[in-house]
Amino acid sequence: MKVWIATFILLFAIAELFEWLQKFSLPLPIYILGGALLAIASNYQYRGSFPFSISSYKQQLPGSQSPEDT
Repeated sequence: MKVWIATFILLFAIAELFEWLQKFSLPLPIYILGGALLAIASNYQYRGSFPFSISSYKQQLPGSQSPEDT
């Protein structure tokens, strides 16, 4: 009997949450900001290969030392 009650409460909570989420909406700038943050987070491992990264900029400067040289 406890399993039935727990299952009923869980399904009821899921149905109410789904109904609440259907009515919930965010403004467009939040979606744009979220998408930008998701793109940055998903490409974080490639940050060293960006053409504007600091490490590649320092290597192009004359007279600058890379961390391997020290």
